[in-house]
Amino acid sequence: MLNTPFSSSACGRFAPSPTGPLHAGSLLAALGSWLRVRQQGGRWLLRVEDVDTTREVAGAAHAQMRTLAAFGLHHDGDVLYQSQRGALYQAALEQLLARGLAFECHCSRSDLASVGGIHRHCVATCKRPHPAIRLRVPDACNIHFDDAIHGPVQQCVDSAVGDVVLRRSDGLWAYQLAVVVDDAAQGITEVVRGADLLDSTPRQILLQRALGLPTPSYAHLPLLLGADGRKLSKSSAALPVNTQQPIATLRHLWACLGQAALPETALASVADFLHAATIAFRLATVPKQAIAVSAAMHNTISTPYA
Repeated sequence: MLNTPFSSSACGRFAPSPTGPLHAGSLLAALGSWLRVRQQGGRWLLRVEDVDTTREVAGAAHAQMRTLAAFGLHHDGDVLYQSQRGALYQAALEQLLARGLAFECHCSRSDLASVGGIHRHCVATCKRPHPAIRLRVPDACNIHFDDAIHGPVQQCVDSAVGDVVLRRSDGLWAYQLAVVVDDAAQGITEVVRGADLLDSTPRQILLQRALGLPTPSYAHLPLLLGADGRKLSKSSAALPVNTQQPIATLRHLWACLGQAALPETALASVADFLHAATIAFRLATVPKQAIAVSAAMHNTISTPYA
């Protein structure tokens, strides 16, 4: 039976970057996250990941919110903007520095190219006026976790990633630190997002442990691929979703999530669709592999820029 609103402590979130309009892959992640937490009677929060001001597109965040609303994906509480949370990130960074778990790094990308881009010790040819700050990753740092879709995942963070950047040399906060601090501060109990972030999860878990923060559960949804084989966010096929045909779009995304077709009665309105989908959603049937978006499907769920 469907839980009533906020009948549990479950808390999920959708955290888009304001780099452009929402495409089908983004909306798939939003829908999966929304369904998962609503099915448990939990809260669904919206966070704008705008720490990288160099990539932000003016007006994109509000356009993304309008798109979510057009598909009935309404969030709870106030929208959180990462660009306004520097003090929290600084406090976390200072804690790590004071405990010797983070350090200044003067290495440039060209310096690290000689070691495959993975930082294990300083190879800088000169000191930089504004060094980056990195998390000190110990040797043989194997992180294990169970993903609700992909099953057991293991990564040796030191050899696969190296020492993790927490603050960039240009002064901008790194995604890995911001997301860990904000997930804890917002009480996120489960993270449902795209599979492109699956390999980021072990370093986030490592950082959670270093900061003494709880680790939420994780589920990584399949990516949608354009005709060029790249995920939609990096593909020329990444057109904004068509908000004029919300039911058609939701049906296609529902199928991409590996779910059985809903009855015709669920297609009368967006509210009817989401109500039926919330009851019927099964995480166990979500596919692991990426999904190629066919031309026919893409024409239905997307529309060119105005």
